[in-house]
Amino acid sequence: MSAKIQKLMNFFQNHGRVVRFSAILKAGFHPDSLMVLEKEGKVERIARGLYRVTNYTPGSHPDLVIASLQATRGVICLFSALSFYEATSEIPKFVDLAIPQGTHANKINYPPVRFYRFVAKAWKAGIEEHEVEGHKIKVYNLAKTIADCFKFRNKIGPDVARDALKVAVTEKKIKPKEIMQYAKICRVDNIVKPILEAML
Repeated sequence: MSAKIQKLMNFFQNHGRVVRFSAILKAGFHPDSLMVLEKEGKVERIARGLYRVTNYTPGSHPDLVIASLQATRGVICLFSALSFYEATSEIPKFVDLAIPQGTHANKINYPPVRFYRFVAKAWKAGIEEHEVEGHKIKVYNLAKTIADCFKFRNKIGPDVARDALKVAVTEKKIKPKEIMQYAKICRVDNIVKPILEAML
């Protein structure tokens, strides 16, 4: 393996073993080096403009990382965020991503993704960055996720929202005041407030 190819292989290893094509070019590597690694079966293309090491052993949230790398404006939300915080026992079938209203949703073939369009104020509120497998991903904090679950209760189910609220307050020690702050932004405070009061 030439020094250039080895350097690119090291680049993959140092970047969570999943890398965007644009990041490879930005780091000064030639596309030919990537082609060599592909031909040798050391890396594989997993989506448009996205490559990973072939003997890649996924960590705890591989789908969240791969989806986030393909939708740079996307924020992990709803079921996927609840699962990330271990606030639901249900296993998400899709990666739920929030994008600002009026923006284009990237076509993602893998993993299966569901896009939700949020109004600007609700999209910006409560975003946290988490480092997962060497990549920074954007996830709504748990209090904001609860408010979002009530906002989209008709799509994800009212029971999911209620159960998550209970887990957030009793197990995750999220302050009701914080949940109400986001409930106001999402315009569901009149729905969340009586449920919270009954719980306390």
